[in-house]
Formats: sequence, structure tokens, C-alpha cells
Amino acid sequence: MTPEKELEQEGTPTTTMVDEPKQLTAVKDQLSPEDKVLVDEMIEAGVLFGRKHSRTNPKMSKFIFSTRRGIDLIDILQTKELLNEAGEFLKEKIEEGGTILVVSTKPNIKDMVLNFIEKYKFPYVTERWLGGTLTNFKTIQKRTDYLRQLRVDKESGELDKYTKKEQLMLDRQLEKLERLFGGIEKMTELPTTLLVFDVEEHETAIREAIRMKIPVVGLINTDGDPQPIKYPVPCNDNARSSITWILNKLEVILDQAKLTIAKEEKEVKEEESKK
Repeated sequence: MTPEKELEQEGTPTTTMVDEPKQLTAVKDQLSPEDKVLVDEMIEAGVLFGRKHSRTNPKMSKFIFSTRRGIDLIDILQTKELLNEAGEFLKEKIEEGGTILVVSTKPNIKDMVLNFIEKYKFPYVTERWLGGTLTNFKTIQKRTDYLRQLRVDKESGELDKYTKKEQLMLDRQLEKLERLFGGIEKMTELPTTLLVFDVEEHETAIREAIRMKIPVVGLINTDGDPQPIKYPVPCNDNARSSITWILNKLEVILDQAKLTIAKEEKEVKEEESKK
């Protein structure tokens, strides 16, 4: 399916539904050939499409380029710069050994986000955010400890001593715990950064992060509040084509962090072998 067909299916405007503003065309004429290609990619992916103007948060006005047919269009030149800043910040945290907790509960992009998470081994929340995940982390750790123990008991046959009905109840409990806590069970301390897909959907998670002084990187559409976000990335946070483009650009930056870490580990091993 082409990005344009996908956007139409999701109810997002496309370049055929909302013509490219003349102002944007004029700006593109002043860009380098490389940046022109980048901007065309963003337009094709639908990164620039915000919400209906009636839903727009006034605090997002500085990121809005134009309004066409009732749809706010995001200034993708700002998106490009802010995405790069956010990526560099995440890269720095990875190189420092920090933990990035990914929060994304939208079903339509879940598979894409999980692939991204798996690549970098990030802890994650892709189901319902549980209140207190950050602000009551010790209690959450008790639940993840219980999850691990229950899994060990099942694999070792320790649960066989229970009746079939009791085993069924324990299996259901294990399934629920894995769904709610499986993404964070290896997170032994508070994350150093939150990476949030769709700021508007995850206000509770963001409030907890702010309270615990954890910086937030957030993909935000025109209906969100950018004020609490340290690194806001204004974009169409609903269309799969837009998220694909964003993730691809983030991966280019974060792969550099993986290379740096691998190089450092290699140097340490070489030094140890010389001793």
C-alpha cells in the first residue's frame, strides 16, 4: 500500500486532498538539494499533517506552518531540526549507559515501535500505562519480581502441585503480568529518559516523568501540549508512513551510538588482553 493510500485509509489528509502551500514551495526553493529531498520525503510520508484546526492546542501554534481546508500543517523544517536534536540527545544518553523507556500504546503502530524497541533493547510500555510506574517504582519492582518468580516456577514444574483450576488461574495471572510488566521487568532502576509516541495520549506518564525529573522526548501532534516536553518533535503521530519516516531517521542517529559502544568495548577487551 502506498503512503498516500494508507493516509487516506487512516483518515489523514494527503497531498492530493490538501495541496502543498505556496509558502512551502517558496521555502523549498531556497533549500539545498539534500534538504529538498528530505522535505519531499516528509511530505510524501504525511509528516506535516496535524489535526483539525478546531482541535489544535494554542501552545503548538509556533510549530504550525499553515492551515488548509481546516487542517493545520506542521512546519516540517522545524520538525527536521527538532528530530535531529532529539536523536542526538537519545544518542548521548545511550552512550552514557542510560536507560530509555519507550511509551507507545497506539495499536496501529505497535508492531513498528516493537521492532524499534527490539533493535536497541529498550524497556517499554505498549499496553496501558499503570499509574505509579515511575513515582512508585519500588512497588512496580515487586510486581516484576513476582512475574519472574512465577515464570520460573512454571518452567520448573513447581506449579504442577496445584489443581488444574489453580494452574489455569496462575497461567492467566502470568499472562496478565507479562502483558502489563513484561516490557519493564528488566528495568532495575528508573529510566534516564522517556521516549513518548503521541504526547496527548500519555499525559500521566509525562507527569510522572516530570515529577521524577526524567527528561521527555515526545512525538507531538498539533493537539498536544509541548510545554512539559524537553525535546518535542512536532509531526503526524498517527499515520504509519509518518512514524516509519521518523523511526528511520532516529535509527540512523542511534546506530552511531551502538557503533561507539561496540568500539569502546572492543578497546577495553584489547587492553585487558595485554595485561
